[in-house]
Amino acid sequence: MEDGTTIRMGLIGLGSMGRHHARVIREVEGMDLVAVADPYGDKHGVAGPLPVLPDVEALIGEGIDAAMVAVPTYLHEEVALALAEAGVHTMVEKPIAATAESGERVARAFEEAGLVGAVGYVERCNPALREMRRRIEAGELGEVYQITTSRQGPFPARIADVGVVKDLATHDIDLTAWIAQSPYVSVAGQVTHRSGREHEDMVVATGQLESGIIVSHIVNWLSPRKVRETVATGENGSFVANTLSGDLTFVANGDVRSEWDGVSVFRGVSEGDSIRYAIARREPLRVEQEGFRDALWGRDSDIVSMADGVHTLKVVEAVLESAATDRTITL
Repeated sequence: MEDGTTIRMGLIGLGSMGRHHARVIREVEGMDLVAVADPYGDKHGVAGPLPVLPDVEALIGEGIDAAMVAVPTYLHEEVALALAEAGVHTMVEKPIAATAESGERVARAFEEAGLVGAVGYVERCNPALREMRRRIEAGELGEVYQITTSRQGPFPARIADVGVVKDLATHDIDLTAWIAQSPYVSVAGQVTHRSGREHEDMVVATGQLESGIIVSHIVNWLSPRKVRETVATGENGSFVANTLSGDLTFVANGDVRSEWDGVSVFRGVSEGDSIRYAIARREPLRVEQEGFRDALWGRDSDIVSMADGVHTLKVVEAVLESAATDRTITL
């Protein structure tokens, strides 16, 4: 599309994520929400003057340029393939599909059609994580040794059609590979089922990236404490991102030498100065839609590619396979 032309947007899925996308698409300069669809109607009342269409075919029939897909995960492939066939640029909410195999079919369809295909991993648009990635890329940590994430909290009110690994850990796997700019090569996981549902509700996963960085993820929805933290540790110290507040803190390795004989021989690090960076806090979902718009206009844009979406899903499936077989999975 030509830079600056208005993008006729369609939205399918008006549930817990779709309602936010409806608002944000209407706010983004250069986007015009012209059609919405959901076979179950508009329970959050976001359609406004637009008729609520029954399916993806009706959405395509409105002559849209691009679409946002926010239907349940098991429908992602069917809806995305219909949009690809119709020549509609598309962003699919995470994960790209229900399985990596399904995701590969979606990614291939958009690539072969020469369309912009993106996945909605909104955490990449969190101000603290964007700043962390920028500073790591600028060499401020020196060599990165380890990235750890913790995403814990109470059970979500929305009914999920998947367990905690595909619903939540998928965010951490995506953002870790993105921050490090390196894919996963191995992963191991342990899960537990404590809430009486068929899907897992707690996971602890560890892994290694191609670059040699070691990683760990703690994810659950059975904790009364809400935690959203990503920590990158390297030769110069640690970056700590609190993605609930959007804060980024740098804790430097100290250079104060210990007087105490017992520890002076230990060649480790000590705690140095801490800096909390002042960051402009823009709404991540809006940043995400602006990135999609820029990609459609042919501008430089850091959207999550469908290939990235497939890689993340392969890692997610490997975590579940590891937990089921009690062995480390090499990707």
